Amino acid sequence: MRSTILVFLTIFFLQGCYSFKGINIPTDVTTYFVDNFQNDAIGAPGDLHQRFTEGLRAKIRNESRLTYNEQNPDIEFSGRIVRFSITPESPQAGNTVALNKFEITVSVDYFNNKDESKNWKSKQFTFFRTFESDKDFISIQDALIDEIFKQLYENVFNEAFTGW
Repeated sequence: MRSTILVFLTIFFLQGCYSFKGINIPTDVTTYFVDNFQNDAIGAPGDLHQRFTEGLRAKIRNESRLTYNEQNPDIEFSGRIVRFSITPESPQAGNTVALNKFEITVSVDYFNNKDESKNWKSKQFTFFRTFESDKDFISIQDALIDEIFKQLYENVFNEAFTGW
């Protein structure tokens, strides 16, 4: 009896959609493509868009069952980095600042070629990190970018595959 219920539940959950870690990808969606993102952000490092593109590709490859395919993919991502900024935060007496806010914004287009009702265009995702104003930004820039990108990948992934 118990094994019959287990078999029934397994079949029930495997029909229609693939679900793992909250991911909801229909079984007929098998391929993805991430086009090279553009860098439209003033003051951003020249390779920032390449780093974001490769990181998003890796996130999807490592956390879904989808296969990368440039020719007629089932889903496609494209977009651009639109903001790379540092702004002062936490003002102190004497016109000094204790913290700076480092922020990156990406604009993402998502095309689901199997279900166009799921498409979205120019959806912006923003994340930031603060750092002490007496730190040399150049020496911590790469680590901060990695932290911000990690969250941005997660946000884009969740929006595309979980609808959170």
